Amino acid sequence: MEFSPILIPIILFIGLFTMIIFLRKYENEERMAMIEKGINPGNTTKPRINPSGTLRFGLLAIGAGTGLLIGNFLERSLDLYRPVAYFSMVLLFGGTGLLVSYVIQLRQDEKEKREKQREIM
Repeated sequence: MEFSPILIPIILFIGLFTMIIFLRKYENEERMAMIEKGINPGNTTKPRINPSGTLRFGLLAIGAGTGLLIGNFLERSLDLYRPVAYFSMVLLFGGTGLLVSYVIQLRQDEKEKREKQREIM
């Protein structure tokens, strides 16, 4: 009897649980150090979600999904070697998604820069 199919979920669960415990422990130690230095730990602000990161991830996921779909089409219709079809299309469309997100972010940055210049004048 092989134990690896049984051990993998157990080890993953134990690893996740241990990671959460240690993160909470170090967060508590950080707050205690802030209190000792006289800093109010409630004043720290949580980092905002970066919209450009969300856009980048979303377009990467769309590109990878499109790449998988096209790779499947190429494999079935052209009898292309399976790994070549999937990997090439995922990388091609994933990269295209990242390039599109870069261009969109550049346009948004330029627009914000122009609006700030108008406010100054």
